[in-house]
Amino acid sequence: MVSIATRLGKAAGYVFCVSKGSTRMRRLLVASSIIGLACGAPALAQAAPAPVAETVQVPRGQLSDAVRPTAYRLDLTVDPDKERFSGAVEIDATLKAPSMTIDLHGRDLAMKKVVAIVGGRTLPGTWAQVDPTGVARLTFAEPLPAGPVTFAFAYDAPFNTGPAGLFRVKVGEEWYSWSQFQSIDARAAFPSFDEPGFKQPFTVTLRTRPGQVAVSNAPEVSKVLEGGLEVHRFAPTLPLPTYLVAMMVGPFATVEGTVPPTPQRATPLPLRIVTTQQNKDKMAFALEGSKGIVKHLEAYFNQGFPYPKLDQITSPIMPGAMENAGADLYADPILIMDDAAPTVQKRTFGMVVAHELAHQWFGDLVTPAWWDDIWLNESFANWMGFRIGGEWRPDLNIGAGGLGEGFAAMNTDALLAGRAIHQPIPTNEKIDEAFDTITYGKGGHVVAMIAGYMGDDKFRDGVRRYMAAHRYGNATSKDFFAAMAEAAGDPRIVPAMQSFTDQQGVPLVTFARNKGGRYTVTQSRYARLGTTAPETIWGVPLCVRPLTATTQTCQLLTEKSAPLAFTGKGTVMPNAGGTGYYRFEVPAQDWAALIARADTLSAGEAQALDDSLFASFRAGRASPDLLIAAAQQLARNKDSYASAAGFDTLQAVYGSLMDEPAKAGYRRLLEQTFKPRLAAMGFDPAAGAYAAEDPEVSEKRAQIVRRLAGTARDAQLRKQIGDAARAYLGGNKAALDPLWLGTGLGIVIEDGGLAMAKEVADKALASQDPVFRPVALGAVGGSGKPEIGTWVLKEFSDKRLRTSERLGLIGNVVASEGTRDLGFDWLKTNLDALLDSKTGGGIFFASRMPGVVGGFCSVARADEIAALMRPKLAGKTGALELERTIERVRSCGRLKEARAAEVSRAFAALK
Repeated sequence: MVSIATRLGKAAGYVFCVSKGSTRMRRLLVASSIIGLACGAPALAQAAPAPVAETVQVPRGQLSDAVRPTAYRLDLTVDPDKERFSGAVEIDATLKAPSMTIDLHGRDLAMKKVVAIVGGRTLPGTWAQVDPTGVARLTFAEPLPAGPVTFAFAYDAPFNTGPAGLFRVKVGEEWYSWSQFQSIDARAAFPSFDEPGFKQPFTVTLRTRPGQVAVSNAPEVSKVLEGGLEVHRFAPTLPLPTYLVAMMVGPFATVEGTVPPTPQRATPLPLRIVTTQQNKDKMAFALEGSKGIVKHLEAYFNQGFPYPKLDQITSPIMPGAMENAGADLYADPILIMDDAAPTVQKRTFGMVVAHELAHQWFGDLVTPAWWDDIWLNESFANWMGFRIGGEWRPDLNIGAGGLGEGFAAMNTDALLAGRAIHQPIPTNEKIDEAFDTITYGKGGHVVAMIAGYMGDDKFRDGVRRYMAAHRYGNATSKDFFAAMAEAAGDPRIVPAMQSFTDQQGVPLVTFARNKGGRYTVTQSRYARLGTTAPETIWGVPLCVRPLTATTQTCQLLTEKSAPLAFTGKGTVMPNAGGTGYYRFEVPAQDWAALIARADTLSAGEAQALDDSLFASFRAGRASPDLLIAAAQQLARNKDSYASAAGFDTLQAVYGSLMDEPAKAGYRRLLEQTFKPRLAAMGFDPAAGAYAAEDPEVSEKRAQIVRRLAGTARDAQLRKQIGDAARAYLGGNKAALDPLWLGTGLGIVIEDGGLAMAKEVADKALASQDPVFRPVALGAVGGSGKPEIGTWVLKEFSDKRLRTSERLGLIGNVVASEGTRDLGFDWLKTNLDALLDSKTGGGIFFASRMPGVVGGFCSVARADEIAALMRPKLAGKTGALELERTIERVRSCGRLKEARAAEVSRAFAALK
């Protein structure tokens, strides 16, 4: 799974509400009779409420091995037009020992009947949900014997309105439903043993209104009319955990094709794109792109696609993507585009589709035994997404973006409040905390570092060895490390990897010159100004190269200090290729030399330089003048990731540490740096004006336009984009390219005030366009204007507004500088409603919500956030993210107190 909060980029104006799984994603008929009776299941005894047996402790996390499921038969009646769905489920299982109670999972299921079928007898049982996260208990009047048993259930349940469990959305005049089960939301759709360590086949039947398209993991084998409903029966799946089961129903549009045979697969692979009707004319790009990505993945793993078909499905409210076996689910804009789409959207397609399809092997074919090893899925898939996406379309320069995510993750990993990539997950509330930037960004970067140190071929061989040993089963970190060690032929690689996966924090490698011009390197844990990090030692794969050459030298730094194994002369690039997951500190003369050549560095090295220099500044060392010089030199780099890095850093300083004279100086710097470049490149806001242009050139123009029209507030450019946006809103869709939608709508809302915000909101809700609707609502929520923020929070109500969109609007108001204070005041009054599972975002929204107040920069505000939210989230999902947010806000406040005056003097002096 992958989160899309930042994939398309704020710069492009794509705004998404991130529900559960923001560094991946998460998270709603009734038949006239119980479905189990209608489809010939055994007669069931009525389930009655029953007290929980007090002598048996309720499991708060992983279930015991007392019961092991062996097969599921799911028969659900799904009508998205209705508010509830119903189901009849049979689970074949094996009991380890006799028991009167069975613990399993089910959340908010209205259980009608439950029985155990064992030894030719049918024994009625009672059902009780005993924990808010969905732990349930079956109780029987007599012990069930050890050995095989079948549990049968009949129930109904509500659809969710956000992307979790079975959820439904009205698109135009039609209702559609989808499933989104990772991490623990399958239990909201059917009773189950909802853990990744249980893998078994599923036989799925979906009963729908006639004419509906039904999708599941396996191929559909029959479709007949029974009792006025169309019955879709699917082949049994290969062994799967519950979180990878898929069930989609609606009047979908589809386009079909095949992935031609490859050396790893002898027969064509059936492939479909499945989406809502308004997207039916924009599926060809995804169809063809998916074919190419599958072929690249098969070559890397050296085995054919692991499942008999592949459906690529979209939903308008999915906040990212999910790797259901043979039935991946995506946010609409990831797949729905054409060849004229902006570079950033095509990059997102390549990276996310490669990520999700890599999961078909790494995660689906081989699955972690428990959620503490979810990093094996996500870290590897994140690395593969950028790697394979880059192989698929080298012209899009997708690969360089992967290291950027790792450097961004360092900002989280540097906090004292945090976690290791791999750590125990003792309770259900802690599961979703594993789906964060540490797992994705840090984990992906660590994988890149180890692959770079081992060598690509050896690392790939280790992956293949691991996959072959655990095909269609479960595996652990220990299994993965063992495969890597065998492939590397170097036992040191295991403790080196484990030092990064099992320890929190970012290594800081300090380079010091000795009298002979050689370097000594010392490692410590990086800490920001005002904090003291605990002593930590890693096995750092340290790779350097002479700044004027390309040949790199690598050593494994396992001691606190050691001489650098480098025989050349002059300044070194301390992180050759940028693949190392560490920050560096160098002498003043080396900073100057690195900055002077920043325009010649590779994308990874340029990002490493920018990250380490900014980290040095935030630790109280590097000067603001160095940041300014680095930004100017990086902007000349030919790579679009590198050219953006320095000024992105200055933008963060602009928002938190500058007074008004300094901000004016920064705006002058932007004008002087970028206005001549835009004049030389040219600018036309019309749709498709640069569709045939080199993607790197197009992306650089996008960066420049955002800076000049945004922070620099260039009047001429803003008028040009604003006029095009007004024409677009007036019906001339050719006037404005989707790339400029966010900027253009922001301009017209700023110019037109509340009346224009209401007009844009109305047009957004009247539209089903997968790009325009979220971008328009994002522009309204993120206007930064108090009168608009107040209207959004207190008055904006429309039946067309989806739950996830409402939460996104609130988040944008709270996160935007101009409305941050009033948004926080509103949160104080409405926090309980937002966290309520029935009226607000629920427990999984809570895991991400603290981040919306992370833009403050004040010690006092950090204390306010702590006082408001700690009592609400103590011991719950979201507690870790809250502590991170508090620390970010407090740390920024301390930096402001210590260095704001120095920063303001430096920028105010710019002429």
